[in-house]
Amino acid sequence: MLADLKLFLKEELGKTLPGKDVQYQMASSRRVKEIPNLSEIKDYRESAVCILLYQDNDKIFFPLIEREVYEGVHSGQIALPGGKKDASDPDLIHTALRELHEEVGVANNQLEVIGTLTQVYIPPSNFLVQPVIAISRDLPDFILNQREVQSIIPFSLHELLNDELVKETHIELEKGLKIKTPYFDVRGRILWGATAMILNELKHVLKTNSSFSRFQ
Repeated sequence: MLADLKLFLKEELGKTLPGKDVQYQMASSRRVKEIPNLSEIKDYRESAVCILLYQDNDKIFFPLIEREVYEGVHSGQIALPGGKKDASDPDLIHTALRELHEEVGVANNQLEVIGTLTQVYIPPSNFLVQPVIAISRDLPDFILNQREVQSIIPFSLHELLNDELVKETHIELEKGLKIKTPYFDVRGRILWGATAMILNELKHVLKTNSSFSRFQ
């Protein structure tokens, strides 16, 4: 199953990606009003996240993380493992794999990178995020970085492809500002924002082929 998925995604990720049209289906009302022109943004910070696909019994999963609570715009959020590019990182794929290892303890020698999705800009933190898709050859033995990660949530492609888990809510931001946003219901927790936008593109890529059902 995982080998078939790898071949399918390698082919699909080599084509023109769905991009912003699909990403912004999961964007908040505030973000939709303020779609940035990246050519006009000069000082953004580069970062990367990793969608690590692995097989457990007869299903394909990838890990989501629940971030620790801290003073910052992404405090406590459900997210993909990842972070900002270090000066020593040769490229953003290296950034994604390094952050994956630092946050959830998966070693690079277990992995095979199969492609990337469309970058997403995050205005509140001024990050331009590169999503990287990798496959684990073995069932990962996750080790949490407890300074950064509260918990790991294994999320399956079956759940990602379930349209009933896409819902809508209002979220309160700074100074009492409330925004309306779609989100993925992750077992009662809200996955929204850039992570939801990234995962919606993956979901769309999987659904472009009628054979996606075999990955559910």
